[in-house]
Amino acid sequence: MPKSKRNRPVTLSKTKKKGREHKEAIVNGIKQALEDYSSVYVFTLENMRNLKFKELREQLKSSSRFFLGSNKVMQVSLGRSVADENKPGIHKLSKFLRGGTGLLFTNLEKEEVQRLFEEFEEHDFARTGSIATEKFSHEMEPFLRKQGLPVRLNKGIIELVSDFVVCEEGQALSPESARTLRLLGIKMATFRVHLVCGWSPDNFEVYGEGLDLSDVESS
Repeated sequence: MPKSKRNRPVTLSKTKKKGREHKEAIVNGIKQALEDYSSVYVFTLENMRNLKFKELREQLKSSSRFFLGSNKVMQVSLGRSVADENKPGIHKLSKFLRGGTGLLFTNLEKEEVQRLFEEFEEHDFARTGSIATEKFSHEMEPFLRKQGLPVRLNKGIIELVSDFVVCEEGQALSPESARTLRLLGIKMATFRVHLVCGWSPDNFEVYGEGLDLSDVESS
């Protein structure tokens, strides 16, 4: 006899997908941060590394708060125009929240924020799709044959039989190039945080780091 659907057990601990409640939590968090902190900045992350960014959050947790997530949700939290902005002039930040951007709320002075961001960086191995920062070629290295390099085994030694360019400056890295650079210990990616613009009750300033500002209104 088939089992009744009415008697099927329901797991109360099942995790719900992030939805309306999650978005509302972000909106409320940003609105509260507007009351708790004296200035707000839009920033971009170059070569994002989660552990390093967590370290930055921890370093500044006593004076600042970071928000990353949906740009639309952050725009709604700040206000997109004079009519719905939560602080005078704060809607100007919303125009710059696009792509991989985030918000920093802080009580630190602008000069201190700029200094911290300029000093905070981490060198790491580049990933597939990253842009090569220099031209790199290598004569001989064990395991490079796995990456399709022209090599031969000569008396137990792997030799590169012809010149081979691993990557070209300014071009995106292929999966093979990224793996080769890792094997050789070449760290070509640098995690950095760039300030795009900043707001305080008496000032709004555009810095322009990491963002094409040509089609963004300044009003």
